[in-house]
Amino acid sequence: MYRELNPFAPGAGRRPPELVGRTAELEAFDTTLARARRQLGSRGMVLSGLRGVGKTVLLNQLQDQAERLGWLVVSLEGERHAATSVEQRLGRQMVVAARRLGLPGKGKRFRRALGAIESFKIQVGVTGIALDVKPAQGRADSGDLETDLSELVEDVTAVLAEDGLGFALFIDEMQEVAPTTLGTILSAQHAANQRDRPFYVIGAGLPNLPAVLTEARSYAERLFDYRRIGPLPTRAAARALTHPIAERGANLSGPALELLLEAAGGYPYFLQEYGQAVWDLAPHKVFTVADAEAALTEGTARLDEGFFRARWDRATPAERALLRAMATDREGPSASGDVAARLGKPISGIGPARASLISKGLVYAPEHGRLGYTVPGMAAFIDRQATA
Repeated sequence: MYRELNPFAPGAGRRPPELVGRTAELEAFDTTLARARRQLGSRGMVLSGLRGVGKTVLLNQLQDQAERLGWLVVSLEGERHAATSVEQRLGRQMVVAARRLGLPGKGKRFRRALGAIESFKIQVGVTGIALDVKPAQGRADSGDLETDLSELVEDVTAVLAEDGLGFALFIDEMQEVAPTTLGTILSAQHAANQRDRPFYVIGAGLPNLPAVLTEARSYAERLFDYRRIGPLPTRAAARALTHPIAERGANLSGPALELLLEAAGGYPYFLQEYGQAVWDLAPHKVFTVADAEAALTEGTARLDEGFFRARWDRATPAERALLRAMATDREGPSASGDVAARLGKPISGIGPARASLISKGLVYAPEHGRLGYTVPGMAAFIDRQATA
């Protein structure tokens, strides 16, 4: 098949040719937008799941929905070791979003909101970009982040609500936001919820994100519509592969399709890798079992060298030993005591490696005393390294 016509192009956060299996989340956010038009309140939304399930793609799609309706939209990514703080990136993106919407040209009605944005931007140390308005005196300028963000949200949403619009803050890798900053953002969402202000935090992160949020603020469990994003159901996974192929006049079905679906396990990123491989390798428009088998070999090699290798190479020898010990439990999760016993150590002896792996985002703690891989298929990858 012609590679330049391949509908699949796997990438981090890149929208697949067929976005399937996420109708519930898309419709739930549509409801939030619709309620805002009627000046009715809703909760924010939190998407949690393993890497490769399409959380970032879904987050971007929700962002597009808000932008199409003219909402003020800011997107951030939690980065534990970022050169600039989340607060500074928020301040800069607020200015960018306001300019993108053309708020500076909408007259006096928006002046208070713009002044609050300018004040907040100054307080968090953002330079080099401005709104050409004077900072609001006594609004979002106290130097206390929690107070300033709350006042910023209040002033911005007050004017947006008049037009049935809102302010949406999208945060990817939300578990990586510093606890103090995360608590401040949750406080702003809490205040907005209490007063039906159209401010919504839409976050995405690893399966432990709900627990991280509750640790930051005890009331976080009531702030959000929590959505666990997992593998696609078989029918949706099949459509993700077959429909883009059929649109280009080719066919993938029967045993060949079943082979790829079983290998992908419903994970959207794996479906994209296998879809790309089978298209590139198939010589004719009807894809055969032999094509699918070749695609499994090629697709798995690509995953090993990219998706898995990028994470494995970040681990130290001691951390890799811990990851190998977890592989006995396949996809897990693993009991920390069992992992320590396999390594011939007391539980305290694996503490440093465990903490470092969590910090690097390679494992997470689904509950006390247990560990799980953050990426599906990691145990099988580790097995392949042992036999290579």
